[in-house]
Amino acid sequence: MHLLHDIFFALWFFLPAGIANVTPIFAAQIPQLKHLDAPIDMGKTYHGNRIFGAHKTWRGLITGIVCGTLALGLQQLAIAHSSGLETWTSQVNYLQLPTLIVGPLFAIGALGGDAIESFFKRQRNIAPGQGWFPFDQTDYIIGGALATMAFVQLSLLQYVWLIILWLIIHLIASAVGYLMGVKERPI
Repeated sequence: MHLLHDIFFALWFFLPAGIANVTPIFAAQIPQLKHLDAPIDMGKTYHGNRIFGAHKTWRGLITGIVCGTLALGLQQLAIAHSSGLETWTSQVNYLQLPTLIVGPLFAIGALGGDAIESFFKRQRNIAPGQGWFPFDQTDYIIGGALATMAFVQLSLLQYVWLIILWLIIHLIASAVGYLMGVKERPI
């Protein structure tokens, strides 16, 4: 039962960051958000290479922050109305978390981790969209976990579960996105 509890908690805890990480892919499909399709690095370069690249946009950052924050708010509502759920997530007092701080931190950490990884890909001349295993799959996990540590500290085992489970979810979601035609590559 303890193992099942740890697995559930790792999935539940990191859901706002996971949602924030995937949001830019779907936001890119919304024509009304096209005006936010400006790269965060504004086309600037470092040592002759783009800083982040064209795929890291204000649209992705803004929609990721909004959706990550909404996800945390919905988690808090669910916990407030379910004693069973509160039992499964008791390591974190969700009702005391400042939603408008921790929600954006999940998103900024996840998307910031992805942006930092993109910076290193650009410096290594790895093309945008080209895979760089395992960094492409773990950047958002590490970023989201680090960004929220000021408010929530997990055990080492919980962080290990977080990385393993969200790595698996990322690989499955990437394959599904590829099959749906939303992603150019399966990994």
